[in-house]
Amino acid sequence: MKHLTAVILGTVIALVAMSARAQLVIEITQGMDNPTPIAVVPFAWQGSGAPPADVAQVIDDDLARSGQFEPVDRGDMLARPTTQEQVFYRDWRAINSEYVLIGRVSVTGPVQMRIEYELFDVNRQARVLHGYEEGHVNEARMLSHRVADEVYETLTGIPGAFATRLLYVSVTRNPGGKDYYRLTLADSDGARPIVLLESREPIMAPTWSPDGMHIAYVSFETSRPAIYRQELATGVREQLTNFRGLNGAPAWSPDGNTMAMVLSKDGNPDIYLMDLRSKQLTQITRHYAIDTEPAWMPDGRSLLFTSDRGGRPQIYRYDLRSGATERVTFEGTYNARARMAQDGRNMVMVHQSSGRFHIALQDLVSNRLQVLTSTELDESPSIAPNGSMVLYGTKSGDRGILAAVSVDGGVKFRLPAREGDVREPAWSPYLSR
Repeated sequence: MKHLTAVILGTVIALVAMSARAQLVIEITQGMDNPTPIAVVPFAWQGSGAPPADVAQVIDDDLARSGQFEPVDRGDMLARPTTQEQVFYRDWRAINSEYVLIGRVSVTGPVQMRIEYELFDVNRQARVLHGYEEGHVNEARMLSHRVADEVYETLTGIPGAFATRLLYVSVTRNPGGKDYYRLTLADSDGARPIVLLESREPIMAPTWSPDGMHIAYVSFETSRPAIYRQELATGVREQLTNFRGLNGAPAWSPDGNTMAMVLSKDGNPDIYLMDLRSKQLTQITRHYAIDTEPAWMPDGRSLLFTSDRGGRPQIYRYDLRSGATERVTFEGTYNARARMAQDGRNMVMVHQSSGRFHIALQDLVSNRLQVLTSTELDESPSIAPNGSMVLYGTKSGDRGILAAVSVDGGVKFRLPAREGDVREPAWSPYLSR
């Protein structure tokens, strides 16, 4: 008998045990050659009892995970200032720290908190950033991620993506040999996992709506694949398809009004568009080959998809206005599962090279292709909303894990689960506050 659980985001009490099993653990495996030294000083706690989170540690971990920063160990700090007046630049020059971040955490209401922060350039001896974040105490980690985003953007010129979330599917096997599938939501660092759906049948292809308020996925809970849409704030689910054959690969349009999907209800797997208000379907590919894995271009005017119409899986582009289809990939005998960065230029995909499946990036303007990973059996790439990192599924021994790589291939980290396999990652868009 199937066991399904749809939960409201804030309701985690009954799911603590399952969430612990789904917890991801960050393991940084490669960073930049010359990361920028930065000291994230422990933030002052201006309240009673224990603080809701170690804000400075969350920020420290975020910046370290980017690979572009080398946080100073707390034990090496000569001082721990919490106000601008307490910052003496000689203390930080002595340990070769180029930047210093200080802050204060206070309670502003029964369940409200405030994080104030200041960033200093040691070489210029100047404050280069200051601000605050406010919110519910239960969101202390997310508020900390937002501070990290501000620091990251100030120092790199690129918006941060720490205050985002991940979807992934975790799979565990009970002693009887039966797999349990859990669709899990977590922060970008794998913390605070929440199981949104649990089933004895496969769950696949999770994806986000552009506003981050809904998700879609494929579930086999009715013994055949069907596409579901779920509202995160309430847990309310809606089954969108239940056709004979394949129902898969949901992909939201940039405006959130249309969903591309793969259906085989008329015989062959083809790409369809569903108007999410009227549920009306429009078939856009008609070919004897297999057309699958649709992905929208950021302007919403065209779609990428995988097809073997040329004899091997390659990526094609379909223009919604003209109906014209053109092949996009030519290097290698296998290219699939395309995903686009918001710049409309960088496309990540699964690329076969020397018999191994890697994650690669192709510049659609220059057509230059760069292989980003050196592991085997890499799959399901998902690109961060700022276009800087790619999350993907891979293997470590006989276990499925998640891993990430920067778009230049210079930064890498892994996110294995404490138990079982993890797969099918989906990085959220920027989330509204």
